[in-house]
Amino acid sequence: MKNQKSIFALLAVFIIGLSASAFSHCEIPCGIYGDKMRFDMWLEQITTVEKSMNQIVELSQAGDKNYNQIVRWVTNKDKHADDIREIAVDYFLAQRIKPVADPNDKAAVEKYQKSLETLHHIIVYSMKAKQTTDLENVEKLRSLVADFYKLYFDEEMEEHLKEHEH
Repeated sequence: MKNQKSIFALLAVFIIGLSASAFSHCEIPCGIYGDKMRFDMWLEQITTVEKSMNQIVELSQAGDKNYNQIVRWVTNKDKHADDIREIAVDYFLAQRIKPVADPNDKAAVEKYQKSLETLHHIIVYSMKAKQTTDLENVEKLRSLVADFYKLYFDEEMEEHLKEHEH
């Protein structure tokens, strides 16, 4: 019995560790970053949230409601909205956006502040996407991600947006 509890405890720790690290990026820091990939991930998550919202609305309006499917779409929407937030927090805020070394460098300070503001808005709108099925939150997320892309890379995001059109 004691061995079974030990095995169960190890298995639980292993599963929790895998689930926590499956999406996160390391904080060693490893120096291996896929910045553009994170934007692609964001766009894919946003499209998934949008599809989930549309399915929730459609299934909720049906005469014979399939509550099981509605719950599954809500769960899916919420998970992907959380993933959007995790990229903003765990990847960009924790690892990629660095405080400005020289506070007298006004351009660097402005870019830093704008990055923080835009990431904060991405976090807020991902939360709003969890709270509702309002597609305006999806469009706002797309716009914010495009704004942050331009700020981060100093280039437009048109190519990435075309790949993830809805």
